[in-house]
Amino acid sequence: MRVGILGTGAMARALGGGWVRAGHEVLVGGRDPERTAALAASTGARPGTLAEAARFGDATLPALPYDAVLPALGSVGPVDSFGGRILIDCTNAVGPGPVLTTGEGPGAARTLAAATGARVVKAFNHVTPAVWSRTPPVFADGPVAVPLCGDDEEALALVSTLAADLGCAPFVAGPLAHADLLEATTAFLIGLWTSGRDPRAMLPPPAALGG
Repeated sequence: MRVGILGTGAMARALGGGWVRAGHEVLVGGRDPERTAALAASTGARPGTLAEAARFGDATLPALPYDAVLPALGSVGPVDSFGGRILIDCTNAVGPGPVLTTGEGPGAARTLAAATGARVVKAFNHVTPAVWSRTPPVFADGPVAVPLCGDDEEALALVSTLAADLGCAPFVAGPLAHADLLEATTAFLIGLWTSGRDPRAMLPPPAALGG
């Protein structure tokens, strides 16, 4: 598979590096050519420009802060020119509090889909790049589960393959509308983690929940 990644930060390094190790062809694009080249050299990806990464291969991952995604796409062409393309949204529109910065309207993934017309799949936003950097992301209870939200079966299948190839356990969590719930859940988890609490402590085994 061929994946273009916008950005040169920790998420680009973690996911891009994992996909290269799994045998996929990855092109990373950033604004700083030196930083882009360094990331490519350390992960085995190909270096390129933002414009090249945005339209490379089978899917695009904007590994950028939420507020930077649409400006970055708009810098390489009209945002609606991405209609039909598979975009993987790993962003979190979360501010101090934590609170969702998207307010009461559509969440990050639905906003991206509405603006671009792309086939958006929400994925990889619920844990940090440190988890995706593990080879593989497996802990005592098994591989990390990756919830996917999207409306397009082909796009969901593609992202599911990418998640599985990292050593994770992907599952479809619902349509793209459910991405709003995933984003809110992640904001809640961020609040727990940053306050030193373990979210697992509030989740008993499914068998204990009764019928």
